[in-house]
Amino acid sequence: MSSPTGREPRQRVVLADRRGARMVRTRVEVQEQTAIGDALVRGLVRAQLGLAIRLALVVVCTLGLIPLLGAAFPAMATTSIAGIRVTWLALGVVAYPLLWVIGHRYVRLAERNEQDFADLVED
Repeated sequence: MSSPTGREPRQRVVLADRRGARMVRTRVEVQEQTAIGDALVRGLVRAQLGLAIRLALVVVCTLGLIPLLGAAFPAMATTSIAGIRVTWLALGVVAYPLLWVIGHRYVRLAERNEQDFADLVED
């Protein structure tokens, strides 16, 4: 059919939808545990392990600092509030919110790593 102007109507020509082919190929490589799929999964595991180690170091350094401060400043170790020593209050009161915040942060970052992996596999 020709248009009233005498020209052919425009047609859209698509050579290939490479995105769909890559998505299927990458997903199959992960599912079939090929060398590429194995490398992708190892990358995810390495990212999750690195995240866990970094945040564990933050916890150890932060909580380990409280007794060290008590040893460095003996007045802090002997000072008490309501009959409880300040170092114990710091460990009991500060530790739990700190652990909750770091745990919450870990979950958010781990989910982001997994989402990045899923985006990589699906794109």
